Parts: sequence; structure tokens; C-alpha cells
Amino acid sequence: MRVSDAHLAEVWDRGFTIVEGFLDRETLAEAQAAMWELTPRPEDYFADPDKYAHIAKSQFAGIKNFPYPHWALNRIPVYPDLIDAAERFLQATDLEVYKVELWAKYAGAVNYDQYHHRDYGNHTLLAPSRERRHTQMTTFLLLSDVTELDGPTKMVPQDKTRDIPLSQMRTKFGELFEHEVPVVGPAGTLMIYKTDVFHRGSAFKAEGRSRFAMLMDFQERGWPWTGKMSWPNEGNNPGLTEALSRMTPRQRDLFGWPKVGSDYWNPQSLADAKVRYPEMDLSPYGA
Repeated sequence: MRVSDAHLAEVWDRGFTIVEGFLDRETLAEAQAAMWELTPRPEDYFADPDKYAHIAKSQFAGIKNFPYPHWALNRIPVYPDLIDAAERFLQATDLEVYKVELWAKYAGAVNYDQYHHRDYGNHTLLAPSRERRHTQMTTFLLLSDVTELDGPTKMVPQDKTRDIPLSQMRTKFGELFEHEVPVVGPAGTLMIYKTDVFHRGSAFKAEGRSRFAMLMDFQERGWPWTGKMSWPNEGNNPGLTEALSRMTPRQRDLFGWPKVGSDYWNPQSLADAKVRYPEMDLSPYGA
């Protein structure tokens, strides 16, 4: 579903927006089925939590980084309506995906309660600009139904925090709780926010509950002080090979692939790319 201009305006005004029904049903169902290659189904986890003790090591132990072993998950960060939203929000087309995480949480594994914080601390070496430049678009895509019982992310609208200096990246536990807005909704719901917005993870409120989400972040290309993941570091990962091979030229560009018309492309580079990515249609780059 195309994110409306009103929703994107709300990100600038409120700091975040929640879009239900963003992901189409078929794409959602295939992604949900593919998740279980990476994390236990809730019924399996709760039948024997000790079997998955690694998930209890920290709040973040349930995170799996991109790329994944299945296209059904790898295609989510390059979902056309997500790219469209990023282009319109960031007012640019030369964009990059700089972080993708799949995050599984299970009630009772660990205490997921957090203090409010701003995400920019590990997304940029500096503070975000108050101007609508050098902005990063960060997102949560719910891959399961999330209610107040399911440890939802909780956001604080910007009008409640405008007097707090950007240099303050966290609060004391309990502060701002009275202003929280939970990110709840059916699977397929998208939340878009900015890295300077106070938010937190919250605790589950019932046993046997779980929450699954994919976090995908975008920025305009060319800012050396921002970012989080290095895609060339995953160059030997078969999941990335398959994902890049199945993407369109526009989608590959988000991961730093040379553009059509780049002076990188010549008969030698095309031939070697074909050896490394035999399933990729390289014809656009040799035109």
C-alpha cells in the first residue's frame, strides 16, 4: 500500500506515523512462513524455552541481520512502496538501505522494558539536523499481530519533547511514560519514525506472547558520518547473492551496486559479474 502524503507529513510533525495494511497479504504470508527458518515458532519456543536459551542472553539476542536465506524475507527491504515512501520522505532518489534487522521477541525470555532513548547514537557520529536535511528514515514492519500485551514499541510524540536538547539521547526509566503511544496493529503494519524521536521497547503483559518485526532504515547516499551495516561484508553470504540476483537495478542500487551507466561497467567487469552472479540479468548494465 502506498504511504500517503499525510502519513509522511505526520512523521515530520509528530515524529512517527503508523500505517496499517502496508504490506500485501501474499508478501506478508510468505515472509511469515520464511521466518521460521531463522527463529522458533511461538508454540515451539514456549514448549521448551531452555532449548532456545540463546534468546534469553539479552533484549537483542533475537535479532537476525540481513541477508536471509529466503527471498521472501530479503525482498521486504526493497518492497516498491517502501522505496517510494523513502524517496518522498527523504526528498531524494539516490538512497541506500543502511540497516535491516529481523527481531523476534518471546514473553519470559528476558525483560524487554527499556528507558526512552533516541536511536541516532548508533546511526550517526553526529546529532540529526533540525532542518529537513541529513535525515534518516527508520522503520518497524510488524510481521505478527501486536497488541498492548505483546511488548509493543512505545513512541513519544515530538510535541512532548521539543524542549529536550538533541544532545540528550536517553531518559531515566519511567520518564515520559505518560505520553507514550504504542505501536500496535495487525501484521503488515508499518511504523516510520526519525532517529531523534524518543521511544522504547516495552515488556510483555501476558504469558505465551511473542512479537516479530523487521526494522529497515534508509538515508540519502554519500554521508560518511551516518550508517550502520556494511553490505560488502556480506559479499560471500549466499543469501545476499540470491537477493541481489533477484532484485531490479533500482533495488540493487539501494545496496551500493553500480548504477546502469556507471563507468565501472565494461566487458571485463560484466563478464566477471556474470561468473559471480550467474542468475542475474546483467543486460541493463551492458546497454
